[in-house]
Amino acid sequence: MAWGGPVAAVFLCLWQLSAGIQWLGLQESSGPVAWNESQHCRLLNGLVPEQIQLCRRNLELMPTIIRAAQETKASCQGSFADMRWNCSSIEQAPNLSPDLLKGTRESAFVYALAAAAVSHSIARSCASGELPTCSCGTVPDDIPDSSFRWGGCGDNLHYGLQMGSAFTDAPMKSRKAGMQASKLMNLHNNAVGRQALVDSLETKCKCHGISGSCSVKTCWKGLQDLGTIAQELKVKYLGAIKVILRHMGLRKQLVPKELDMRPVREVELVYLSSSPDYCTKNPKVGSQGTQDRQCRKSSVGSDSCNLMCCGRGYNTYTQILLERCQCKYHWCCYVTCKKCERTVERYVCK
Repeated sequence: MAWGGPVAAVFLCLWQLSAGIQWLGLQESSGPVAWNESQHCRLLNGLVPEQIQLCRRNLELMPTIIRAAQETKASCQGSFADMRWNCSSIEQAPNLSPDLLKGTRESAFVYALAAAAVSHSIARSCASGELPTCSCGTVPDDIPDSSFRWGGCGDNLHYGLQMGSAFTDAPMKSRKAGMQASKLMNLHNNAVGRQALVDSLETKCKCHGISGSCSVKTCWKGLQDLGTIAQELKVKYLGAIKVILRHMGLRKQLVPKELDMRPVREVELVYLSSSPDYCTKNPKVGSQGTQDRQCRKSSVGSDSCNLMCCGRGYNTYTQILLERCQCKYHWCCYVTCKKCERTVERYVCK
């Protein structure tokens, strides 16, 4: 079938919308690549030309970015395991499903998390000595508490933000970035993700002293785990603002569609299109449906059988679990346990 006219234009727009996170497919395509020649950058699926150029100039970064793609997937699916949309959309990267191509609330979350993950992974890699181009984060000038001293090797957030934004924002800054509204939306959500990363920076300490007295503490600045950051972004996902593109003075800006004309806040995730309900399987809109998903009968949250199953009801079955039990410690130094069976009830959506 030959594509042309309006059909081709729609396809091109959708491809341009997805290009910003196609690099998440690196988790599937980069296994055998050895990072010693710039030509290997062309072998990767999901990179736009600007990202390929960055890859060639910074080969040492690519294993870290690939790890960020894997962590994005794991953190997203872990955060949404109890909801109708369980982030299964990422599985298809770089060929993303329609719900991530149309500027939905879900795509807003994925863009933000992916941007945070890249900067997070780079910042941590600097501190661990994996990257030759950076080292530990800078030591703060102020010491608010004289009971500790700055030391250790903090995560290099500054370098992580610098290189992370260069990589994740590149598709939207391309001349072929597509519609202005989607470009502004994706850039905004990328920035929200990185701000959540900045907000996660905390002081971490290690005690020194005789018998754990902690007479001296050495402290450094470190980032929280990506899973914790993902949970913060999930809260923003639940409160995301639907926006439209309007002229504000001499330029166009995203403004809330159903509220007043106030500017969008820098900490708010934004989206352009309403999401499918994710209740029934519909590949055309990117919904996997919730049939055969496990639910919790006693829950009143999003994982309850009523909400997860969309009112269709659920089936109950029993499962026998084999577990270690009646464990005893023997001097010295081993533990013996018996094996016990435990029967549990499971509930699965119809």
